[in-house]
Amino acid sequence: MVEQRGEQVDDIDSYSTEDWFLQAQELVPIAVNKAKEVKGFPGRWKVIVSKIEQIPSCLSDLSSHPCFSKNALCKEQLQAVSETLEQAIDLTELCRKERYEGKLRMQSDLDALSGKLDLNLRDCKLLIKTGVLGESTFPLNVSDTVKQGNDVRELFARLQIGDLEAKHRAIDSLVEAMKEEEKSVMSVLGRSQIASLVQMLMATSPRIREKAVTVICSLAESGNCENWLLYEGVLPPLIRLVESGGSLGKEKAAICLQRLSMSEESTREIVGHGGVRPLIELCENGDAVSQSAAACSLKNISAVPEVRQALAQEGIVKTMINLLDHGILLGSKEYASECLQNLTSSNVNLRRSVISEGGAKSLLAYLDGPLPQESAVTALRNLVGSIGERDLISLGLLPRLIHVINSGSSGAQQAAVTAICRVLISSEMKKMVAEAGFIPLLIKMLEAKSNSAREVAAQAIASLMTVTQNRREVRRNDKSVPNLVQLLDPSPHNAAKKYAISCLCSLSSSRKCKKLMIAYGAIGYLKKLKEMDIPGAKMLLDRLERGKLRSLFIRK
Repeated sequence: MVEQRGEQVDDIDSYSTEDWFLQAQELVPIAVNKAKEVKGFPGRWKVIVSKIEQIPSCLSDLSSHPCFSKNALCKEQLQAVSETLEQAIDLTELCRKERYEGKLRMQSDLDALSGKLDLNLRDCKLLIKTGVLGESTFPLNVSDTVKQGNDVRELFARLQIGDLEAKHRAIDSLVEAMKEEEKSVMSVLGRSQIASLVQMLMATSPRIREKAVTVICSLAESGNCENWLLYEGVLPPLIRLVESGGSLGKEKAAICLQRLSMSEESTREIVGHGGVRPLIELCENGDAVSQSAAACSLKNISAVPEVRQALAQEGIVKTMINLLDHGILLGSKEYASECLQNLTSSNVNLRRSVISEGGAKSLLAYLDGPLPQESAVTALRNLVGSIGERDLISLGLLPRLIHVINSGSSGAQQAAVTAICRVLISSEMKKMVAEAGFIPLLIKMLEAKSNSAREVAAQAIASLMTVTQNRREVRRNDKSVPNLVQLLDPSPHNAAKKYAISCLCSLSSSRKCKKLMIAYGAIGYLKKLKEMDIPGAKMLLDRLERGKLRSLFIRK
């Protein structure tokens, strides 16, 4: 080493960048000449000599940079080159005098030297390529923000140069920087920095991989660099981490995939790189956070219709149903219900698969919770057409839907009423729905603020009123006629008017209902609807006007 060349160890710390440059320059010809004199291991020494001979060119590139003497990275790199050349000279002495401990040991040492030279050459080129040399030194009056940005750039450069221990130190510092000064880190990010982090996901060291994915997870969650991450090929190494990483690595990789799977392009890529099976296994065996992130990723993927069959082939249906029953976090159950909603939205085979695996029962049990989720109700709505009437009754569908209409969100209520519309096939089923207490709830929903909620409620009432006893119940409700008349509003946004006309036509046989319709202004609405050629408007208008004329004659 340096002390063997006649220098004192104590003086090394005081060496300037120029000192290390001169030291490396002087050592190159010594190392080359001595290596050429070695008789043993000629093949290996020939390769080593060719690499040493490339060093002067790299030194020249470094020394020609304007910030050459001011950059700590440059100084460290020249020191590393000098130490490698010292090691090469020491090995030439051992080989020339044959003072080594066995051939295999020396071959291993020479291979290690060759690798070190490769690392030195690559690192010198990276220092120029990353541009960090021109960004590392500023005057004292420069703001702290600029200095912090410069420090972060240097950290990113250190991720790419040096040995494994140096990279450990660099990634540790970067993790701390993300915690304390995330804005400073984000301000200097570019594709080259992202690329260096993605490369570290494929490092041989598990610790390095976990630290790198921790930083990448923070970057993905920030929402500012998803495109760069995808361009630099982050998905395959993330999937491998989910598949075989440690617990922390799996968790952070799953959270990254959760964020990145929000775009259709990336979901297809996740499927194409075999990401579905590892995510499913994480849903089955992961801890609470990992399970939730994996479930959300699969939910995002299931939103893309063309990949749903591939998901089914990996066993996603059974996994989501199991998650709905036994998920650790409430969020995991919600993602499972949303995934089942997506899977059952258009594919008949997937609907049958969900039913055969007991999915309807699990969705109904989930609805017993205090806040029934719209996704679960929508998934049930998708399934009801494929389930027999008797099965629907035995599963307890009707009381669950009443629970949703009473306490669910507006979207959940609409999905529940749409589900009701889909089961109103036979007269017997329509009687059961009415007897379960749906009619008053549906009449009340006619007052909802949402156009779509009013529409599905009016549609359900129109279907129920084809049964005589249901028609009587609607007629007896004091709010039915006023609410239905309000739905005759000719506004183009009012899609419920055709169902309101149908309901009012069914009620118009009652003299009392006709009087109420007239009193609440139905004739004015119907005249406008008649001009718009809305089906049934003319017939209902004629009935009401005849009734009005008859009343006039009676009064006279």
